[in-house]
Amino acid sequence: MPESRLSPSERRAVLSLAGIFGLRLLGLFMIYPVFALYARSLPDATPARVGLALGIYGLAQALLQIPLGLLSDRIGRKRVIAAGLVVFALGSAVAALAHTLELIALGRFLQGVGAIGSALLALAADLTRAENRGTAMAVIGLSIGFAFGLALLAGPILNGLMGVPGMFWLTAVFGALGLVLLYIAVPTPVASKVHEDAEAVPALLGGVLREPRLLRLDFAILVQHAILTATFLGVPLVLEQAGIAAASQWRLYLPALLVSALTVFPLVRLAERPGRLLPVLMTSIAVIGAAQALFLFPVLTAWGAGAALVLFFGGFNLLEALLPALISRVAPAGARGTAMGVYSSAQFLGIFLGGVLGGAAQGRFGPAGSFGFSLGMAAIWLLGSWLLPFEGTASTPHSR
Repeated sequence: MPESRLSPSERRAVLSLAGIFGLRLLGLFMIYPVFALYARSLPDATPARVGLALGIYGLAQALLQIPLGLLSDRIGRKRVIAAGLVVFALGSAVAALAHTLELIALGRFLQGVGAIGSALLALAADLTRAENRGTAMAVIGLSIGFAFGLALLAGPILNGLMGVPGMFWLTAVFGALGLVLLYIAVPTPVASKVHEDAEAVPALLGGVLREPRLLRLDFAILVQHAILTATFLGVPLVLEQAGIAAASQWRLYLPALLVSALTVFPLVRLAERPGRLLPVLMTSIAVIGAAQALFLFPVLTAWGAGAALVLFFGGFNLLEALLPALISRVAPAGARGTAMGVYSSAQFLGIFLGGVLGGAAQGRFGPAGSFGFSLGMAAIWLLGSWLLPFEGTASTPHSR
């Protein structure tokens, strides 16, 4: 059977939706490398409040991602997406005008209330044929990865040009551009229906939440993103202590991201070989833990910080590529959308927990606290992956 390709209308829909995804995530993530430094100047600054402000959008996303996807089945995809983009832009404006961490946290929460990821994926499913849906989701996934990498590089540069409030205003503009894309470039589907391979189905939630292998992967992505948020509560401070000004910190992020990008694809191929998946997974977790241990050094040089970032992004990006693929492999064919919805909610819950718990640890122990928290989470994750690997990762007595 000949390989199916995206038609012109499908290509237009997928690229436009990927653009909306990318713009939102670019705005959300580009403050990560600079926010901890900026927040210290605010009158109500404490590490715990900084962590809450950085991670609270994840709580709103975790709570609303699936419900808003289900609402889009009832009232229409574009209505839900448009409303979400308006709220996202409003939250960005609130954060831009804020002079306290409490108000920034409110703005970030409103950004998260615009939890339109599930509705966007459902609209992508409406606008593509079943045989092309995997390609569509892959393109959207690539846009998410690209936005994350670009955000880490652009954040320090934009901070030097416009400051964090200006970056929040720019994020509001991204929300408005997403709205324009939605109505100018994204086709309106002839009909919308529930796609079990692309969105959550309430009747299937119970089965997904009782599947041990899926729960282990949900736990993995929760821990991964808790570590991500907690790490960025400390990294900007450590880099500053190493003599790297905030506006120049992108020069360390760039080579670290490039090295991780070059290693991801060969290691993904390696993980696909029989008996290699579990060692690759465990090595990736161990590498993330090693990065946290290196960040804990009391006097970290620029070279040491660069090495820690290479380790962190190498392990993080490899797991970001492997874990969703494992969800698709483990989930029953008719429940993949539901499994991915729960997985996505766990990811955002991890962002929230990483901000709150990492911030609390930093408040008690200084910058080392957020890295110590992340190191502890990585150790628990590594031990759990060894004791309870899901079926198919290894031929051990634990693989059940």
